[in-house]
Amino acid sequence: MGPDAIPLSKPDVGPLELEMVGEVLRSGRLAIGPMTERFEKLVATRAGCTHGIAVSSGTCGLHLLMQALGIGLGDEVITTPLSFIASANPILYVGARPVFVDVCPRTLNMDPDQLEHAISPRTRAIVGVEAFGNPAHMDAYAQIAAKHEIPMIEDSCEALGTSHKGRPCGSFGRAGVFGFYPNKQITTGEGGMIVTDDSYLADMCKSLRNQGRDVFPDSASEGQKLGSWLQHPRVGYNYRMDEMSAALGLAQMRRFDEMMQKRERVARLYIQRLSGIESLVLPTIEPESTMTWFVFVVRLTTDYTVEDRDRIVEGLRMHDVGSATYFPCIHLQPAYRERFGFKPGDFPIAESISNRTIALPFYNDLTEREIDLIAQTLEVMISRQNLSRS
Repeated sequence: MGPDAIPLSKPDVGPLELEMVGEVLRSGRLAIGPMTERFEKLVATRAGCTHGIAVSSGTCGLHLLMQALGIGLGDEVITTPLSFIASANPILYVGARPVFVDVCPRTLNMDPDQLEHAISPRTRAIVGVEAFGNPAHMDAYAQIAAKHEIPMIEDSCEALGTSHKGRPCGSFGRAGVFGFYPNKQITTGEGGMIVTDDSYLADMCKSLRNQGRDVFPDSASEGQKLGSWLQHPRVGYNYRMDEMSAALGLAQMRRFDEMMQKRERVARLYIQRLSGIESLVLPTIEPESTMTWFVFVVRLTTDYTVEDRDRIVEGLRMHDVGSATYFPCIHLQPAYRERFGFKPGDFPIAESISNRTIALPFYNDLTEREIDLIAQTLEVMISRQNLSRS
């Protein structure tokens, strides 16, 4: 791809972000400071939760929650095979076994009926993932988890600001996790956030992210806090978010509504422009859900093969249109196949969808002219592939 190519994603960073990061640098307080606390409050409020715990990535957030919930060797955790691998890796970090559930072809999230059947005496948690930010079925997962008295962790790393039946994502489970990589709704560069109403879980995650140090109430004296700095009641990690990242996130949250309107505009233009292409299946959003749009992923119809899809993606890139294959199924990744013996055909709906997905360029300032160019190029690449198959 050349220097004038349309990238797959691009962060929206402006004067407010530069000013707030500069404020941190001028303050000399670069870690464990007020920016992190302010950012935590804004994200928790947006998710309708009491507590926010900023961490260095969404993956770290999932790991901390599994540690705090006591999940370990011999336990099972149910999740989706159609996601970024970070949804499942923390299950392995704590020594548990992932149990995958095939997806609903309309929503791309776990099929609730199959989820119910996957629960066993060893099940210690359900990780519900909003695929590409789609919140469908989160309420059903929460009901199933409550029925079986097991915690649900909501992987909302792609869904900040999204809601389902009037309820914000991040609030359906015992806890939720957001991710702030540069292609997400907001970015902190790298970073994530745990949100929860559970005070015990919040304090445990705060301790674990900070090398296992105790968490003190606001009323504690500075002497008490200082004296505990080298005391570690439990084994923890260095999963803290730094103040520069928090400042960037705080600025982004102040612009959140404005930026989500931009993303909605881009998604609407794509749907209008692509809806007439018979070879494509566009994202399906349930009437009771609202989307803030993480990415814009289309998929080819079922008469196309994975080789067809890959040639179309290659053609888009050769013509300076950023594109990608979101996501390869987790259970077919080498590390999972070798360790657990998964094989093609285990989760046929997820595999079929995965083989036909195409992520198109998606970011706040994508213009109508660029969207039209992307659509034209995609149509040409599909037509070229159709000719090669005839």
